[in-house]
Amino acid sequence: MRESSFRWLVAGALAAVCAVSPMSAEQSRPLSVPPPGKAAAEQIPILKEVGIDQKLDAQIPLGLEFTDEAGASVTLGQYFGTRPVVMALVYYECPMLCTQVLNGFAGSLQGLSFTVGKDYEVLVVSFDPGETPAMAIGRKKEFLRRYVRDASASNIHFLTGRESSIKALTSAVGFRYAYDAAIDQWAHPAAISVLTPQGHVSRYLYGVEFAPRDLKLALVEASNGQVGSLADQALLFCYHYDPETGKYGLVIMTFVRAAGALTVLLMAGWIVVSLRRERRQASAVARTAPTGSH
Repeated sequence: MRESSFRWLVAGALAAVCAVSPMSAEQSRPLSVPPPGKAAAEQIPILKEVGIDQKLDAQIPLGLEFTDEAGASVTLGQYFGTRPVVMALVYYECPMLCTQVLNGFAGSLQGLSFTVGKDYEVLVVSFDPGETPAMAIGRKKEFLRRYVRDASASNIHFLTGRESSIKALTSAVGFRYAYDAAIDQWAHPAAISVLTPQGHVSRYLYGVEFAPRDLKLALVEASNGQVGSLADQALLFCYHYDPETGKYGLVIMTFVRAAGALTVLLMAGWIVVSLRRERRQASAVARTAPTGSH
């Protein structure tokens, strides 16, 4: 009796499990789950047209015509010839990114020991052909307010231009941007470039904040050593520009070699001084030694 009851109990439990399992399996099927959307890492199509194609040592066309913030017609060549130039490509009605770039640019210049107008020039160019000198002068005034150091406004230039001149300049430095009609804004990278006095692309610095050290070393390099002190030259010897990041990093092996060379020189100097000291002491002992009787 007991064995029969036990068998019926087991059979009932198995039947219950078999009855529940199909229901569970049915409920676990993702029938109501919507199809997956786009991957978060998928690039927005318009951004494929945006970026920096580094063109180090490329010559920008110095004969290109633009209009300065006062409404005067100018050529790029007017800002080159004697000093390196730090250039920012922006558009003045940008609601966010360009403002951050210009604010970071002004902040970086504050941290420099170099003087604008003496050691370098500042050039800001709008890549929007629809912008006007009135917009340029408004941005310039804001820039000068943020750049709190004494600065000659005549050495900080904000330009606008025709599409042909803008295209030629942006192409020369590898600056790629695109207009998004859906939001009536320009998509563009965040960067500044440092140019030699002759108008060659020397360095790119990326982001919306630029370390004063990086900008300083870039200016020293762009000027071929004409800007900066011997200490700046020595610092440049231990730092190396990385085109991928647009920053200067400490070259460990160079630093180690320099430290090793300095150690050898110090040891050689110590040996020379020690030998001279021993010779002087030996000579003094020889002079004070008693002479033998005859």
